[in-house]
Amino acid sequence: MLDPAAIMTSIGEVPYAWSIGDDALTWGRNATEVLMTDPAAISSGRSYAKMLAADAATSRFDAIMNSSRHDEGAGVPYQVQYALHPPGAKKPLWIEDIGRWFAGADGKPAHAHGTVRMINEPHDQEERLTYLSHFDHLTGEMNRTSLTESLETTLRQTVARRASCGFMLVAIDNLARINESYGFDIADEAINAVAKRLRAKMRGGDQLGRFSGNKFGIILNDCTLEDMERAAERQVAGVRDDVILTEAGPVGVTVTVGGVAAPRYASNVPEILARAQETLDRAKARRPGSFQVYRPNVEREALRRQNVQAADEIVTALNQRRILLAFEPVVATPSREIAFYECLMRIRRVDGSLVPASAAIPVAERLGLERLLDHRVLELLVAEMAAVPSLHASVNVAPVSTTDPDWWSALDALLRANPGVGERLIVEITESAAIHDIDDTRGFVSRVKDLGCRIAIDDFGSGYTSFRNLRKLGVDILKIDGAFIQRLMQSDDDRAFAQALIELAKRLGLKTVAEWVQDEATADALTQWGCDYLQGALIGLAAVDRPWGNTVPVDRRRKPRI
Repeated sequence: MLDPAAIMTSIGEVPYAWSIGDDALTWGRNATEVLMTDPAAISSGRSYAKMLAADAATSRFDAIMNSSRHDEGAGVPYQVQYALHPPGAKKPLWIEDIGRWFAGADGKPAHAHGTVRMINEPHDQEERLTYLSHFDHLTGEMNRTSLTESLETTLRQTVARRASCGFMLVAIDNLARINESYGFDIADEAINAVAKRLRAKMRGGDQLGRFSGNKFGIILNDCTLEDMERAAERQVAGVRDDVILTEAGPVGVTVTVGGVAAPRYASNVPEILARAQETLDRAKARRPGSFQVYRPNVEREALRRQNVQAADEIVTALNQRRILLAFEPVVATPSREIAFYECLMRIRRVDGSLVPASAAIPVAERLGLERLLDHRVLELLVAEMAAVPSLHASVNVAPVSTTDPDWWSALDALLRANPGVGERLIVEITESAAIHDIDDTRGFVSRVKDLGCRIAIDDFGSGYTSFRNLRKLGVDILKIDGAFIQRLMQSDDDRAFAQALIELAKRLGLKTVAEWVQDEATADALTQWGCDYLQGALIGLAAVDRPWGNTVPVDRRRKPRI
């Protein structure tokens, strides 16, 4: 036999009937177990309403009496949520009240019936999610979203009052080292302790939030530059002066602070965050555990504007396919016949003029756009080599691309789709990139050679690659840095270096290319020493689009990397 009362009790539901006219409220016999109160104490709508939480937005009475619908004979449904405070209960009970009311002869609500259901667990979960959407789970401070919203509000109010506010980014120094030495749990203890120390040193009315993993943001109301400097001093000293006691033992922690005054030096939130981060970076570079306050710098602002303009120009050129190739010939010695071409990059502006790589590449490096340029240049070069079966060419690859799986996938797919190109393609990496991580570079060289390509080290001599590492890398070609070649006939040291390097390369079975060859005397000396290939102004300048196209000068002040 079914026991409806037991079933409803198990799922936390109680049925009821309410006669609105005389306010009589009748409950199911399981009301005591679910609502934790005597049904006699809530035998009327009025007595039940007395148990409602003071901040309950809507009650059952409201849901029924304020309904805009009319009873057509089948009743009108309602659903409402509220909190009850039964006598003696330690915390409120969250209730979902679902029912249907029926009208009397006058069309107004006369009686209702339904069920109340306990929803404490779903409500607690919802409250938890709401909390986490505004606060950091580790420190209990505002999260980045709430911090940014509060900063927006503070700035708006400050501007309206014609006052001044401040924002500081506080970074925990060497948090990664704490993670490595003690583990993430201890690092979390350190983060939590820093948050408490920062809050302890704050003025009343200022606001604290966790900005990112190792950074906190502090909003300072009614704050001058001098106020901010004093606040930063308090924060730096407050964190530094005492070690943090953790389960692993005492840990010494310092913080670095960068701050900006608004609206004096930043008129909106993105500017505030950018300038606070910029100032923090400068403080870290100068000395960890220090602080700096943002002050305008005409040269720095001009450079930023130039960077933004150049970045926009690069991205637009990529989108509009205005990235071009230029080919600089490399000839064999002593025949002077073209052995291959070095592929260089050019950007054509909307007006038709060309942006040299020497102008584009440094900006691309700073703004993380090198990878995109490498992808486009690789696509263009492989297409050109597929169209011209006699073309042998080399292409420079930025260090970031050597560890980029997308670049590897693109290279593999392009070479598979164009058989015969791989054995005619030379991939150039700089010596500085090669020595950064020898093992990674060896892996890169191995994968490129597996695809049929050859590998060259560009600008060799500008770094500090040992002969042992040179042998371990397994490259095919050494390109001698042009800085040693351009004054070869005037410098005994340069002649000694170039001659020794060519001899070493022979013994290691490597081909050599001399860059920046500008006169016949230099070419003759290199030929006598056994250099395999020559490249430079004496041989020929770069040709845009195709080797047989129009030529444009190559910027010799800074050799293009692409």
